[in-house]
Amino acid sequence: MYPNNRNRRLRKSPAIRDLVRENELTTNDLMLPIFIAEGSQIKELIPSMPGCYRLSLDLLLEELKSVSDLGIKALLLFVKVDDALKDNKGTAAIAPDGLMQRAVKTIKDAFPDLLIMTDVALDPYSSYGHDGIVEAGNILNDPTVEVLSQMALSHAQAGADFVAPSDMMDGRILKIRTVLEEAGFVNTGIMSYSAKYASGFYGPFRDALESAPGFGDKKTYQMDTANRLEAVTEVLADIEEGADIVMVKPGLAYLDIIREIRENVQVPVAAYQVSGEYAMLKAAAEKGWLDHDTVMMEQLLAFKRAGANFIATYHAKEAAELIG
Repeated sequence: MYPNNRNRRLRKSPAIRDLVRENELTTNDLMLPIFIAEGSQIKELIPSMPGCYRLSLDLLLEELKSVSDLGIKALLLFVKVDDALKDNKGTAAIAPDGLMQRAVKTIKDAFPDLLIMTDVALDPYSSYGHDGIVEAGNILNDPTVEVLSQMALSHAQAGADFVAPSDMMDGRILKIRTVLEEAGFVNTGIMSYSAKYASGFYGPFRDALESAPGFGDKKTYQMDTANRLEAVTEVLADIEEGADIVMVKPGLAYLDIIREIRENVQVPVAAYQVSGEYAMLKAAAEKGWLDHDTVMMEQLLAFKRAGANFIATYHAKEAAELIG
């Protein structure tokens, strides 16, 4: 008790603060989401995500040189699909020469040591903008899972290290794991978006891929933002079905969920600092209301403190530059 215990003794200098610090952020904690577009010499600014671009494969390789030099080791890939290729069956999602499949091969050929995780969901490929096959206004679970498993297999065949199902269909992890095992891809991992909420923070991301739902919302498959225990149920089910890593999305508004999951599972836990969270800081910093770098690093450290093993964040390059 005071005055025998003076907690400020452990804060009085940078040296002692560094010595007793409980959590550290390194480049090993960062995963960079990448948006890929068809064509060549394409670099399209995403207006609602300052500093983020849709890149064609040729320019992407130039970008990844700087990413690798910064010490970032992991990428999460997303593709913007031409409207002419979108349908209600996910046809383009499983095409061997699809944009995602070509992107994986191209990156692996040039940067074999970069870890590649691929988004597995139908919304970028859907004429309805939903994560599954639509029938009479309903998103069908089991037919969607069949397509997702073939989509994941095509990514594994292209060379993906991990597939990352982000759709929230029931049973998709078991089906994907089974298909991968039967095809001999026993070392291809699954990072499941296990606790993905029906959040309002996804708007800029949907701008980036032009994948906003054409009708209704995603509340029949993404989780209710009010629920905490349901996240544990979803995560435990995905682990039982074969998930190697589980993810919580969004991140900052769900730090309590990250902590809840961390205390209930032994597998690695990922967090996704989503587009809306990124955009809010950019907008506030542009107004001069917040110091960008200070708040950015504080936010990223909060994910580690909550229990995340690593963070998917659009700030990855900026953070890596500061970490040095």
